[in-house]
Amino acid sequence: MMLPMFPVLLLIVAVGSVLWYQHTNNDIFWVLAVASAIACLIWGLVIAHWSILLVGLLALLKFRAPMVRPVRVETNNK
Repeated sequence: MMLPMFPVLLLIVAVGSVLWYQHTNNDIFWVLAVASAIACLIWGLVIAHWSILLVGLLALLKFRAPMVRPVRVETNNK
């Protein structure tokens, strides 16, 4: 039962550390919050099930950069 809940706990710790940073004014809490958030997110993604990773990939692919259209530039060839 604990193994499926572990990535969720890591996500809660990552979000909690960012919220903890927002309520403090010290720089050391910023370093601790960023380090723990990065570590928990990476560790959570490593042990996550493949279906969760696939949903995350599809969500990232949904937000594509807009297509750039070619623009014709006239040059003066003499």
